[in-house]
Amino acid sequence: MIYRLSDFHFPDRAARLYPDTPERPWVLEVGFGDGRFWPHFAATFPEPPNYLGVEISGVSLLKAARRLRAAGLTNAVLTKLPATPLIREVVPEGALDAIVVNFPDPWPKAGHTEHRLLRAPFFRLAASRLKPGGAVLLTTDHDEYFEFACQEAAASGVMAAELTDAPPAALETKYARKWRDLGLGANHARFVPTTRPPVPHGPITRYPDTRYPDLEDSPAVPHAILTLPATFDPSTFQKHTGRGGQTREDPAGWTVVLLDLYRTLGRDAWVVLAHVVEGELTQEVLIGITGREDGSHLVRLARFGGPIITPGVKAAVGVVTGWLEAQGAAVRHRGY
Repeated sequence: MIYRLSDFHFPDRAARLYPDTPERPWVLEVGFGDGRFWPHFAATFPEPPNYLGVEISGVSLLKAARRLRAAGLTNAVLTKLPATPLIREVVPEGALDAIVVNFPDPWPKAGHTEHRLLRAPFFRLAASRLKPGGAVLLTTDHDEYFEFACQEAAASGVMAAELTDAPPAALETKYARKWRDLGLGANHARFVPTTRPPVPHGPITRYPDTRYPDLEDSPAVPHAILTLPATFDPSTFQKHTGRGGQTREDPAGWTVVLLDLYRTLGRDAWVVLAHVVEGELTQEVLIGITGREDGSHLVRLARFGGPIITPGVKAAVGVVTGWLEAQGAAVRHRGY
């Protein structure tokens, strides 16, 4: 089954994702490619574990979904997302039996190491999400990255590396077969948590928030109420960028780019297209500017596309509000 980000809960539960097999082990694979690993690895268990696969290639996502469906592996959830936001926001603490990383992109060029997955912050996050006895399983043909990962695991202070032979299933992947045909081998490590550090989930929620059945009045949906000036001219809109939210824990913060403004046909309303970047997580959201009976306008995140309400998305509503203030709007209320 393919999930969008908005299909998950934050955090989620195995019992909800796998209602027919909630008691089975839960394994996450990062970068599953075309899905060749999981049918081989699942076959080594008495019953196939519950599977959560994350990949950034849409083509690979579709190939893997077909492969797992053909293998009869129905207790599998696949998604197209960066790995870190998925693990941090979706996976509960102490929930996974294993995290599998086969032949990750080594980012071999000088200065690109910050793009590598297997760095100390990832190992701390992984340790917080693994059950006692769980492990991160790494298989790679890249010697330098393998040494780097082992050093970063030690630097994390929460992981110990056990060097072992790769499971046979890891050598059936697309890249493993290529290297095997060239007569080359692969490195394998099992990273075992020595402690479980507290890594909290972020302050995000789904849209709409089902705690508030009347969506129009939901305080959980970021919004503002303002009065536009008589001189308001939407044709003056220009691409605009806002940044903020940096903290010591998250120096990247958020970046909001207002890309375009569209007039709604037949209504006193407009829609702003905003591009929101928060670390590895990127969303494009729509923010409506809608006229109300009392002459004011409601600025609110639209539900189209199932956006996830994050600090950056809340900030996007604020950036739109700020742009309208610069046009002379008077803000009555801020709810973001």
